[in-house]
Amino acid sequence: MASSAPHAETASPGAARGAARDVERSPAPDLARGFALLFIALANTPFYLWGASAYALTNAHPKDGSALDAVTQFVIILTVDGRTYPLFAFLFGYGMVQLYNRQVTGGTDERAARRLLHIRHAWLLVFGVVHAVLLWEGDILGAYGLAGLVLVALFFRRRDRTLAAWAIVLTGVLALFAAVSVLAGWGMSMVDLDPSWFPTGMVHAAQAEPNYAASVLLRLGTWIALVFVQGLFGLVVPVAILLGFWAARRRVLEEPGNHLRLLRRTAVLGIAIGWVGGVPGALVHLDVIAVPVHASWMFTGVAYLTGLACGIGYAALFGLLGHALSRRRALRPAPRRIGLAGAVMAVGKRSLSCYVMQSVLCAPLLAAWGLGWGAHMGSFDMALFAIAVWAVTVLLAAVWEAKGWRGPGEILLRRLVYRRTAA
Repeated sequence: MASSAPHAETASPGAARGAARDVERSPAPDLARGFALLFIALANTPFYLWGASAYALTNAHPKDGSALDAVTQFVIILTVDGRTYPLFAFLFGYGMVQLYNRQVTGGTDERAARRLLHIRHAWLLVFGVVHAVLLWEGDILGAYGLAGLVLVALFFRRRDRTLAAWAIVLTGVLALFAAVSVLAGWGMSMVDLDPSWFPTGMVHAAQAEPNYAASVLLRLGTWIALVFVQGLFGLVVPVAILLGFWAARRRVLEEPGNHLRLLRRTAVLGIAIGWVGGVPGALVHLDVIAVPVHASWMFTGVAYLTGLACGIGYAALFGLLGHALSRRRALRPAPRRIGLAGAVMAVGKRSLSCYVMQSVLCAPLLAAWGLGWGAHMGSFDMALFAIAVWAVTVLLAAVWEAKGWRGPGEILLRRLVYRRTAA
């Protein structure tokens, strides 16, 4: 059993040292972040499709479109929707412990290291609101920044047993919500209500607004709600962060070879639960399961619960891939060029820059206040567009990696957080 804190208290206080050097980085977390940004690009696609004639009540996907659009929606709902942000939250919590341990090992006292985490999370909130106001109301930086501030204060020094207990309790609350949602939705399906009472497509309001100044207000209002709902009240992000704390104390992703059994079981079970759990919601969306509009939310709780399992399963899968990559590199000489895995890892190292870059490439082209392409695209077209955007970030990150450059977002955050250090 690990100690009550992520790292033992040091006797010598010191100023915070700088950010992680490349030699200190493990491949699995960066590989996971790089691929997770592809998932995020796909998860955001329905929100840009603001020109559809009808939408679902419980998700942003259009209800019209071709058969190919329907297949695309089914796959995204099954594998991406609600499955990506738990993965990122887990990695976010994991990274907190990595940063903390690196600071303490470098001579920083425990209190100063925790203060550094608070400063970083506060700046993420600032980054998030700027991102939302300028480009994208679905920003996740603010939600993670708020969750980081709260969870570091409440849980960072707690024992592993306490972390596990709270993760189980909060997961139990999610399971209860899932059960109540199904039962209540089934009961509501027996009642006839006017569908016009349940407006759909409201989440597209900011993207559909042609006036940029007006869209700013819409984005800000959406972002404020999302920060609290996704960051804390939805419970998925807090649970994933707590599990990230627990896993990082055991160096599960840095030393995957020592945890292969855990990683394999978690990957298989978590992804299976996540994909199977996404089937009911996907079938309701496609009208394969006939449910009235006012009861279509009945599987929302199931999606939250199984999405959490899937996100942790994805993290375990990337841990296994990172282990395989490390073994391959150990057996072969260093390549002269950055391959695909190296390019994806380069994205993971610059996840902040590449995440914001997705909005820079998408919003001005797709929103009504920009070129308005989102009104003329279907789900399949939009998915291809999202993959292309992610590919652009991969190419750019590979160039930066080859030149030894950090991303602009990482440079700015580093200067703000470590501005009092010489590192």
